[in-house]
Amino acid sequence: MGAAIPWFLVTPTARNKNEPNGAAGKSKTASSAHHRPWTWIAPIAAWLTLLGAGLGDYFVIVLAAALTAGVLAAVHHAEVIALRVGEPFGALVLALAVTVIEAALLLSLMIAGGAGAASLLRDTIFATVMLILNGIVGFSLVMGGIRHLEQAFDTRGVSSTLAVLAALSVLTLVLPNYTTTVPGPYYAPSQLVIVAVVSVVLYAIFIVAQTIRHRSYFLPQNATEEQGQPPSLRETGASGLLLLVSLGAVVLLAHAIAPVLERVVQAAGAPKATVGVIIAAVVLLPEAIAAIRAALADRIQISLNLGLGSALASMALTIPVVAFVSLVAGWQLALGLDGKSTVLLFLSLLVSTLSLSTGRTTALQGAVHLVILVVYLATTLIP
Repeated sequence: MGAAIPWFLVTPTARNKNEPNGAAGKSKTASSAHHRPWTWIAPIAAWLTLLGAGLGDYFVIVLAAALTAGVLAAVHHAEVIALRVGEPFGALVLALAVTVIEAALLLSLMIAGGAGAASLLRDTIFATVMLILNGIVGFSLVMGGIRHLEQAFDTRGVSSTLAVLAALSVLTLVLPNYTTTVPGPYYAPSQLVIVAVVSVVLYAIFIVAQTIRHRSYFLPQNATEEQGQPPSLRETGASGLLLLVSLGAVVLLAHAIAPVLERVVQAAGAPKATVGVIIAAVVLLPEAIAAIRAALADRIQISLNLGLGSALASMALTIPVVAFVSLVAGWQLALGLDGKSTVLLFLSLLVSTLSLSTGRTTALQGAVHLVILVVYLATTLIP
């Protein structure tokens, strides 16, 4: 069906098995495709753009362009690494990269915002889950369904991921509203420690299942198709370094844009939760691009691994990291969702469980997810 690897990693010559140049010609093309000039120019340019971060609000347009370039470069280098390590490790690489961006950005904004940022973690994590379950998954199912009518995946891996995600979502975003040691949507310090430890342990067990004991649950059903020539060890190492450079630029650029973003949101009279939605959208851009491309290439298993895995990593790792820093710094984190958000969270988990329970997807199922996404965004702006 579609290409097994991203379009920007394979040239027409490499895709054509009947190329007269033979294997040597394909090897040369594949090697050069992994390191096109823009893939290393973009992260360097993003870092150089940071030098003008204090030039005024209008320069934020240049910063946003550099941020986009850094995100695209991060996607490219994460997928080069994914080609080398194979699935499901490739999806794990990108999920962890996105989580690093999110945790670093949240911590920098919370340090700058002080007490006023008590709900920023909750708003961003909730937005991340909603954008993934309804946005990334929804668009992937719709785009894949339009191109391929129906796509197949292994329900065992997806249901395992959804089970862990549902448990962590309720424990971190719903249960704080019902504990009594500390009133309000807060955990007591001891409770926060327990939830943080449980989150990390549960995620560690999931990673062992995903990568070792039950790895076959997370492999695409067409995993035996031609994958193309993987990058060399040297190319993979270069992409690993450039991935770190790209991620660092993305975090700092997002931090530089954040003050202007907050002023714009405040001037527009939008709720504070809007900031969390925008942060989550920026952080998830690499994941969204990779997941939709995988769906278009008829590799819906990889698309779901990317999306759901990123939601799980964000929930299981970002919250413990920020919780630990908050305990040391003496911050109080407002984790519990309000009634409206709780209903939308439960609806998203329920619909995801139902739409991904048969092992086959169509555009109809994706449309249901996108409807929930529209309602979520609308009720965030108009609570």
